[in-house]
Amino acid sequence: MSRYTGPRARVSRRLGTNIFGTRGEEQALDKRPYPPGVHGRTRRRGNNNMEYLTQLQEKQKARFSYGLNERQFRSVYDEASRRDGVTGENMLRLLELRLDNVIYRTGWASTRPQARQFVSHGHVLVNGKRVNIPSYRVRKGDHVEIKEKTRTNPIVQWNKDVLDRQPPGWLDRDAEYSVKVQAEPIRDQIDIPIREQLIVELYSK
Repeated sequence: MSRYTGPRARVSRRLGTNIFGTRGEEQALDKRPYPPGVHGRTRRRGNNNMEYLTQLQEKQKARFSYGLNERQFRSVYDEASRRDGVTGENMLRLLELRLDNVIYRTGWASTRPQARQFVSHGHVLVNGKRVNIPSYRVRKGDHVEIKEKTRTNPIVQWNKDVLDRQPPGWLDRDAEYSVKVQAEPIRDQIDIPIREQLIVELYSK
């Protein structure tokens, strides 16, 4: 399974937003708020390419934010397009239901890459069973929790106490280290700054 392991600040500067949620990216954006490269400050593009560029950037924001490669992201989009309802919202809903994203949303991990690591290392239980697949999709009624042995991990403790991130409305914290999936998220509960309709337009060409 492939994932992006290159310089994160470079990606964030290219897309103009803090993608991975780290302090280094925020500092890089404040210090150099322009795309990377020797022509980053003065780069000019023709108007004919601006629409495609904007659509591509929105797709890249979503793809990097949730930690998917191009093939995985396209697979999510194709599934969303087959479902009833608005394709863009369906796509974000499927991405939000990933297990690594649930761990991030609960505040047990500071970033999605860290949440992905927690899951892949076997620190997460779903309905009492260990699941080590970050892309595992939770369902309504599922109970997600951190393994008891992992709860004393200093990183988990720091994230819980310092970040103090509250789960969104579609997740119910039924215990200190356990949440229940109340329902599939709706668009208003997904606070990621992505214009999903532009992604739909890009893939519809």
